[in-house]
Amino acid sequence: MIEHIVNDLFYIYYLIIIIRIFLTWIPTIDWDAQPMKLMRDITDPYLNFFRAFIPPFGGLDFSPIIALLVLNILQSIMNVLL
Repeated sequence: MIEHIVNDLFYIYYLIIIIRIFLTWIPTIDWDAQPMKLMRDITDPYLNFFRAFIPPFGGLDFSPIIALLVLNILQSIMNVLL
């Protein structure tokens, strides 16, 4: 039961990050308007951790890819612990 809830929370966070990634490709998005501000507020603290040591390469930000991989590893660890 708890494992299922934890997996669902990880899945929701994955989706929010992936949606955030796709929305960055739309230059006219107002990130200060809701619900974009909420999405930014939820994902940026986690993504900024990786952006601090993974600089953009050729104008592309690869930190979300690494962030998703680490999130997947954390989910696996949580599954083993639960």
